[in-house]
Amino acid sequence: MCKKLLILFIRFYQLGISPLLPKSCRFYPSCSCYAEEALQKHGIFKGLKLATLRVIKCGPWHPGGYDPVPDEKENPRC
Repeated sequence: MCKKLLILFIRFYQLGISPLLPKSCRFYPSCSCYAEEALQKHGIFKGLKLATLRVIKCGPWHPGGYDPVPDEKENPRC
């Protein structure tokens, strides 16, 4: 239930708020797509952890680039 609510919030952001902001994402997939995929793949706790770490990386000090959600068996960030 909580996971569905978070994904609904992310989709609201993607459709209602993001189009009003200038394009500034340094990563592919974008942070909101990454967060949605992380929640779907890993569940609420690990998904939120991965999404939070990704948003923290999204700043001028990081070059960005391709950064996919890790598979369930990979643990490069945890």
